[in-house]
Amino acid sequence: MRRFLRDRAGATAIEYALVAAIVSIVIVGGVATIGQHVRAAFFDNVSAGFTSAR
Repeated sequence: MRRFLRDRAGATAIEYALVAAIVSIVIVGGVATIGQHVRAAFFDNVSAGFTSAR
């Protein structure tokens, strides 16, 4: 039982998993934000192109 309580390998794996989860949440949030800006800019340019073509 003492050996099990002193073993830190499981705790280290959990810490790495938490760091990976936080990093992935930050990446997803950043990509979503950038995607919205790119989409808005793209559609603004396309609509301006159609408006000026008339």
